[in-house]
Amino acid sequence: MNSSALFLSVFLACAVEAVEATTIVLAAGTARDWRSALQGLGSGLGVLAIIVLIIGPAISVIPIDSLRVFVGVLLLSFGLQWLRKAILRASGFKALHDEDEIYEREIQIAKKEQGSGRFGVSDWYAFTLSFKGVLLEGLEVVFIVLTFGAMHKAIGFASVAALAAVVVVALFGFILKRPLAKVPENSMKYVVGVMLTSFGIFWGAQGAGALWPHGDGALLVIIPYVFLMSWVFVLILKRKLPGVKVAKEGDEIDEELILNEKGFIKVIKDFGYFWYDFIVGDDLIAFIAIVLALFAVNFVGLNGWWIMPVVTLGALTNKLLINK
Repeated sequence: MNSSALFLSVFLACAVEAVEATTIVLAAGTARDWRSALQGLGSGLGVLAIIVLIIGPAISVIPIDSLRVFVGVLLLSFGLQWLRKAILRASGFKALHDEDEIYEREIQIAKKEQGSGRFGVSDWYAFTLSFKGVLLEGLEVVFIVLTFGAMHKAIGFASVAALAAVVVVALFGFILKRPLAKVPENSMKYVVGVMLTSFGIFWGAQGAGALWPHGDGALLVIIPYVFLMSWVFVLILKRKLPGVKVAKEGDEIDEELILNEKGFIKVIKDFGYFWYDFIVGDDLIAFIAIVLALFAVNFVGLNGWWIMPVVTLGALTNKLLINK
């Protein structure tokens, strides 16, 4: 991956997270207290900076093949979660992400909560809401920066791309004092899901011992493969909605009723559950399949590169069409 592609991938992925974090901070400041909300923002950014300073140097000493496997598992698991949700939104099984709606909902909830001061913060609820939003969304930014940056020995460059995304989004958000509803976030999430999944396939197989035909040039085939595969699922799912209008922005379709899921991701209640949800998500079978696939690639050797694309297709098929 050249520097332009690295910058673009990190920028887009981090911009999505920045939009969501900015929406939460704006809601906390508008409905409650701006000073407390900004204190929460600053505290969240401070914790994230400490995490980068601690984890960054540790990642850089991991052997490159081990790092590729580690990053491949995380990117593929994380990317499949994004991609699957993007497919559901594009097909109409899941309502499109609406920052205006989220903003108004956060405003109403924040207004109802009782206010109190603690530790020099005048409005502890506004502080906590802002802090948690920045920290949880920011952890995903940190993950993206460290994984992409470490793979190319360019954590500093990836950090610049992430910082640029955060600054651009935050400036527009605070200048307009509104969520960035005009940003094509659903399309960005689709693109990021495709990119994360593609790089997860590539780096995971490479780290496990496979030799991709044409080296890095294989990404020029993997990325279109993942996109076309996902779009086929979109078309199939659209055909499974007889008499049901494809969801437009703001529409709500009962995903649990349509897909008959039994274990949807619940609200993150603690740090430990956040990481389980972040890495494994609501598809433990897919995560296990990814890990087993990497063992299979290692067993087959140089010619085992084909295993990861096949397992990725199987994981999406199982979650979207079979085990609904």
